[in-house]
This record gives sequence, structure tokens and C-alpha cells, in this order.
Amino acid sequence: MPELDSQIDTSSDTFKANAASMQAALDEIAAIEDLKAQAQEKARALFDKRGKLLPKERLALLLDPGTPFLELSALAGYKMYDDRDGSGAGGSIAGIGYVSGKRCMVIVSNSAVKGGTVSPAGLNKGLRLQNIAMENKLPIVGLMEGGGANLQHVSDMFVEGARSFANQARLSAAGIPQITVVHGSSTAGGAYQPGLSDYVVMVRGRSKVFLAGPPLLKAATGEIAVDEELGGAELHAEVTGTAEYLAEDDADGIRYACEIMKRLPWKAPGTKQDDYPAPLFSPNELIGVVPADAKTPYDVREVIARLVDGSDFLDFKNDYDSQTVCGHASVAGQTVGIIGNNGPITPIGATKAAQFVQLCDQSGVPILFLHNTTGFMVGKDAEAGGVVKHGSKLIQAVTNARVPRISIHIGGSYGAGNYAMCGRGVDPRFVFSWPNARTAVMGGAQAGMVLRIVGTEKAKRMGETPDEDMLAAMEKATADQMDACSTALYGTARLWDDGIIDPRDTRNLLIYLLDICRDADSRETRPNTFGVARF
Repeated sequence: MPELDSQIDTSSDTFKANAASMQAALDEIAAIEDLKAQAQEKARALFDKRGKLLPKERLALLLDPGTPFLELSALAGYKMYDDRDGSGAGGSIAGIGYVSGKRCMVIVSNSAVKGGTVSPAGLNKGLRLQNIAMENKLPIVGLMEGGGANLQHVSDMFVEGARSFANQARLSAAGIPQITVVHGSSTAGGAYQPGLSDYVVMVRGRSKVFLAGPPLLKAATGEIAVDEELGGAELHAEVTGTAEYLAEDDADGIRYACEIMKRLPWKAPGTKQDDYPAPLFSPNELIGVVPADAKTPYDVREVIARLVDGSDFLDFKNDYDSQTVCGHASVAGQTVGIIGNNGPITPIGATKAAQFVQLCDQSGVPILFLHNTTGFMVGKDAEAGGVVKHGSKLIQAVTNARVPRISIHIGGSYGAGNYAMCGRGVDPRFVFSWPNARTAVMGGAQAGMVLRIVGTEKAKRMGETPDEDMLAAMEKATADQMDACSTALYGTARLWDDGIIDPRDTRNLLIYLLDICRDADSRETRPNTFGVARF
């Protein structure tokens, strides 16, 4: 395939300014991660007193040493609901890593912060994690301890909370193992998480699993009981049979989880090609490739050249439309189709991309979407050219493609262009964002101007003189609000992506994700009708 060239001077002031702007955004994310770590550390004395490990220590003990771990939705719920300081992370630490040599979805209750209680954003995070596990056929290992749903927001999550139980039942029926270690309290609705798991480990003297705790039991029935006799680990291991294994402490419980996974006939990830060439241009240069000013155009091939093997990229129909870039390349030896943006999606660009998607689907080639678009082209020429008709075909093709689809937001992703480029609502297998990413129905300036025009026309229709000062204030307020609600941080808090990444890590991330997808698509499970129940 032809090798891509680069027109970027990495020693130029422009590159350095772009890199500095991106680094500032990354520093903001790093500061939030530090805050989260400090919040956990504040609970260390209490955990030590109780002879328990902090959630991050449980995670480290569970994962195979020296293996990669991809954290997911690390900033879910950031400054939403009760997360006033931004330390909550949706009540859990979660991601894809290796346990006993097998790649798993790992979910650890963050009981060191707000008792591990779950907000609506935390519920949505959990549902997304289950969806990823199902789609990629990943066993789930959960290290559980928490106060359940945050009662201040329970009305916002009660009905949807059933989905987490239903998903567990479907995962079991699909033949995907679920292992849960209960490190502390797991009450009310939370009691069903171990109840619906395939393998349950409880810790003697620590685990508490019951539908109603002593206060609620007394209020509801007048009966008086203590934690241990209601739902202690020994009760569930010896009497109810809810627990299969009884551990002596946190570390022992995690050892059981590793031993269970070790004995499951769940094949380790397949060997992957390791003789592929590196890109001709360092992925580290991605920190300065994208202009700091979003209005400054650049060629998405500059990004592609730093992601794909040997910087080899075979353009597809570039002479037909140059604003939507399509082509074939390889990442770590695996063939991928790539769709990127050098401008808005035109009617012919939509037909080109739709054809390319169908070709990838026909040949079983995963598709990588690199978002940086203002959306579909508008105007008399675009409408006459059938932008609605052709745009609909692209959305149909992207939505119904059966191959793995991975989205990376490397810039703007506006309007229906977000849908056509396989945004969150179109269910890509994975979606991540660079810290400069913007996602919204339109730009803030455009939204403000639209409302100003509408306000002016309304006043004229009513025979009034437009109040220019009021309209100007409304335009600015609208633009400011739209811009504030389109940032990568705003989006990741609301689960619009699976996390914000350093641009320099994009190639390694893609290698990991493509391997996950390949392993999932080649794995055969043994589904049944109802899942595995305890009798």
C-alpha cells in the first residue's frame, strides 16, 4: 500500500503551541485523577483498622502483574448528582484486564468514596460495562462492597435498575461467567448482584448480603436481628448456599476469584502477529498534530500516518470526495477500514462512506471512525444533491454493520455527523475521546446566532422593534451554555464515551481493542435458556 507522507514540522512554533494546548487539557484530567486518588487515601486509616484493603489495592491484587489494564468510564458522573468535588467516578473502578491469564471485565466497588453508593450515572456506567462484556464475550469479575443506590436519587434509577439484574441473567444464559467477591455490605437491590452471579465468594465476618438490614427490618416488621444472623458470610456459605466459597479476608477472597478463573475452560487471548512495522511517524507526535484552534483545517491523514503499520494507507475513492476520508490500513497486523473527516459530510461523501462501510462488512474488516466533523453539509446545493437521502443511507450502513466498530473523537463531532460517524447512540463496540473533543448538536456560536435570528424575526412579525441588547445577551448566553456542554469532560461524565485518552496512547489502545474484538468474534460460548441458578 502507499505510504503516507507528513507535512507537519514537529520543531515549529505551531506544533509546539498545539502540543501545549493539548497538554494543558491532559493536565486537567490528571488533576482530577489525583483528586480521586486522594479521596481514596483519606479512607486508608478506617480500612486498615478494619483489616481491609482499599479498592485500588484489591484491583492490583486481582490483576496479573505486568499485564495491561484498560480503565473504562473513569470520570463517569463527574460533578453530577452528589459528586460535588469530582472524586466519585460513578462508584466503581472498572476496566478490561487479565485475571489468571484470561482477559476479563473487572468491576471494583469504590467503597472508599461515599461508601461506594451508586448514583444514576453510576448505574449507567454499570449498564455500559455489562454491555461491553456481553458484546465482547468477556467474563466479569466483581469485587463488591457498597451502600447500594444513593437514596437521594433513587427515584431516578429504580426502574432502570432492573436492567442490571436482567443483564446478569442474560450474561449467564449466554455462557459468560460472572464471579463476585463480596468484601462488605451488599444489601437491598445490591443483594441480587451476588445472587445472580455464577460464582460467589464471601469473606468471613465482613460480607453482609440481605434484602433488608436491621433498621429496615425493624421498621417493616418489628423483628430485631443483627447483621450476621440476617446475612453474614457463614450463613450464606453454610445455610442458604448463596456463597460457593468462604474466604478469611480480602486477599483470600481475591485468591479464590483467581483460582476460579484459572480453572474455567475459557481460552486465553489468541496469539497475535508481532512482526508488523511501526508507523513511519511517532505516535508521540499526535499531541501536536491537531490544531489548538478547532477552526484551523488539517488533513486527518496526519493522524492516520501515526496510527497505522508502516504509515501505509490505501485511499478509497479520494478523487470522488476528499472531505470524507476512507481507506484500508493495518494496525498490529490486523486489517482495518478507517473513516475520517476533512470537513463536513457532503452528499457524495455520504454515498462513498456508505459503500465503504458495506465493503468492510462484506469482508469482515473492523472499522475505525476518527471523528472531526461539523456534521452534514447544508445549503441549497446540498439539499438538491440529496443530503437527507444519502445521509440516511450512511446512517443505515453504519448502524447495521456487523463488524466491530470503534470510534475515537479527535476533534468536533456535531449534529447528525456524530450519528453517521458511529457516535455513542449508534452503539460502537468502543468509543474514546481525546481531551480536545467536542460533541454537540451544533457549535455554540451557531446555536446563539440561530436563536437571535428567530427572536428578531418573531419581533418583526409582531410589529415590534427587536431589542438588540436583549438579543445579543441571549445569543451570548446560548453560545456559552452550548460550548460548556460540549467538552470532552462534560461528555465523559455522562457516558458519551468510554473514557478520555492521551492522543499519544491511541495506537496502543487500538491494538488492545482490536485484539479484544478479534478474540470475542472467534470465541464460542455455550448458551442456555435461563442462565445458571442456585437450587
